[in-house]
Amino acid sequence: MKVEGARNFDAPREVVWEVLNDPSRMAKTMPGVESFDIRDERHWTANVKVPLGIGGLKLSIDFEKTEEREPEYAELQAKGKGVGAMLNMRTRFTLAEEGATTAMQWEADVRIGGTVGSMGQRVVQPIVNQQVASVLDALDEQVMQAKGQRSPQAVATGGGAASAPDVYLGAVPSDKDLFAEDADTGAGDTGDSVAPSTGTVAVPPPSTEAPATTEPEVYIGAEPGVRPPAPVEWTPDEG
Repeated sequence: MKVEGARNFDAPREVVWEVLNDPSRMAKTMPGVESFDIRDERHWTANVKVPLGIGGLKLSIDFEKTEEREPEYAELQAKGKGVGAMLNMRTRFTLAEEGATTAMQWEADVRIGGTVGSMGQRVVQPIVNQQVASVLDALDEQVMQAKGQRSPQAVATGGGAASAPDVYLGAVPSDKDLFAEDADTGAGDTGDSVAPSTGTVAVPPPSTEAPATTEPEVYIGAEPGVRPPAPVEWTPDEG
């Protein structure tokens, strides 16, 4: 029996391709998976339980990626065995960009043998359709998760937050220190700061020393620089 269809994903083609070619993610899309073993990027095995009959049908399915053209086409071969059933499936898909979304065209040739196969397509077809719908819904969830995991990385690599500009009081910094002494002008002798050639005035660093206090000068007699008055002669009164 042959099944086919189409599906649109709200994600870039690279994200959809990444999910479809990641065995660990695809294992999460398969209903009834009990265990999953990845041998390499092209071969893996899944033990599944198909809801068929009382207790379900257990199958061990070997997958092999037989062809791929990244990021648009891939083909997969699956062979499974279980009690009373044999599965042989070949599936392929094509991805196409549609703006910011991705369109997937897929098809699968499914052959089921053994007791299950003898039930006829009328019995098996609804089961296959149900399994395909579950896989596609789970695939859409995996694609959205992969898209969400990529977003923070894109923001981080797209450019960090702008840092606050440096603020300077006085001259703009140059190759020399703002407060370096200029030997040509003799600033080192006076302790004055000389501004660079930008035309602005460098602000000297604030002093950490407490201002010195001086005791007031006390004078006995006349103050300095003031001529004292002439002495007055005293003559005692005569008798």
